[in-house]
Amino acid sequence: MANRSVHYEAAFEEYLRQRRLPYVAVDEAKRSLVAQGSLKSFDFVVYSPKSGGGRANLLVDVKGRSLRDPEKHRGFESWVTQADVTDLLRWAALFGPDFEPILCFAYHVPAPLFPGLGSQQTFTHAESGYLFMGIDLREYQQRMRVRSPRWQTVCLSADDFRSLARPFADWV
Repeated sequence: MANRSVHYEAAFEEYLRQRRLPYVAVDEAKRSLVAQGSLKSFDFVVYSPKSGGGRANLLVDVKGRSLRDPEKHRGFESWVTQADVTDLLRWAALFGPDFEPILCFAYHVPAPLFPGLGSQQTFTHAESGYLFMGIDLREYQQRMRVRSPRWQTVCLSADDFRSLARPFADWV
């Protein structure tokens, strides 16, 4: 396993390992150069067995967020930078039609909320709880709205998030 300093990505990598999913962790220390300039790296290539129902291989960009008390906060945080969207779409074009770009929102779940989410959707790593929700990047792009022009971030409305996001296990 790669030495990952970001706990969300380390938890996601362990999730892949425990499920024995073939993957490659991308070295985020370097920006990749292509003919049109440089691209922000994504986090994982997750391969799908060709005999397993025809699912696509995945280009996964993990976005770590904290899940807060739903009584006090509206919905799940779903913001990313505009560069996250455009660069992952460019990667998908380079990899070709057998690869699907996915945003995986990795929510760190505080202990009081963890049991209420259901054990099939949650994952424990290093004594912390996580919930991994995936969204097809192209669908995200169609419904995203500007969150902050200054920080060049975009997001989904709570309703759009609920309609597009599904447990990462559904993708593999």
